[in-house]
Amino acid sequence: MDDTLARIAAALERLAPSPPLSADPLAHPAYVWRDHTLVATRAFAPVPIELLRGVDAQKALLHDNLARLAAGHAAQDVLMWGARGTGKSALVKASVAAIQAEGGAIALVEVAADRLDTLPELFALIAGMPRAFVLFLDDLGIEAAADSRALRSLLEGGAEARPANARLVVTSNRRHLIPRDIHEQENAINPRDSIDDHLALADRFGLSIGFHVVDQDHYLAIVRGYADRYDLPFDPAEAVQWATRRGSRSGRVAWQYVTDLAGRAGKAL
Repeated sequence: MDDTLARIAAALERLAPSPPLSADPLAHPAYVWRDHTLVATRAFAPVPIELLRGVDAQKALLHDNLARLAAGHAAQDVLMWGARGTGKSALVKASVAAIQAEGGAIALVEVAADRLDTLPELFALIAGMPRAFVLFLDDLGIEAAADSRALRSLLEGGAEARPANARLVVTSNRRHLIPRDIHEQENAINPRDSIDDHLALADRFGLSIGFHVVDQDHYLAIVRGYADRYDLPFDPAEAVQWATRRGSRSGRVAWQYVTDLAGRAGKAL
């Protein structure tokens, strides 16, 4: 009888295996929060922070804030907003890597935008750890004010607000995260209530950092910085034509052009 029960238990375990254990929160430089589990990234090799050009003010603001977090001092949750491809995501990763290189006890945890409801589980896992955590929500967009209330509670004021050793860093193309509609003021009984509801989420972030489209000189400076780093000659006129064909000048487009240069030169990046 006992043998039969053991075989049944083994069969059930194979059909519904135990969830994987989370990676050690103190052992890796970066993680992904996936399926209620902390998963170590296979490789964490951001662009060196010194190669990010034209964002010196944004770089200083983010680095100083995250350095305070790593030191156990007061630090802000951060909203990084602005034009696409201007280096928001790259700067988050590069800043964490730079602070790690300086000896800071800090790690990056990337959280998908559709996993916000599981953040309390992540908070419970990392709370009290002798390490700081940057909870990174990339390219977050919220379509309605009602959908933002859970995140507002997690940031500030809720029973399950994020722990002292963790701060959220969110990137978005929208300054206020939620799209604004000119008709909202016409439809609301009290237009101010509607506006306040839309702005309430962005107001929860103590540090808001804007990024803007770069001009041609800044774009070429970004290309030149990458090209010098990887010993790649380039033609400025060709670099401008590349950006024109892509329809924008940005750090992302500059990196794509340098990747093409490296491929043509038979080099890896």
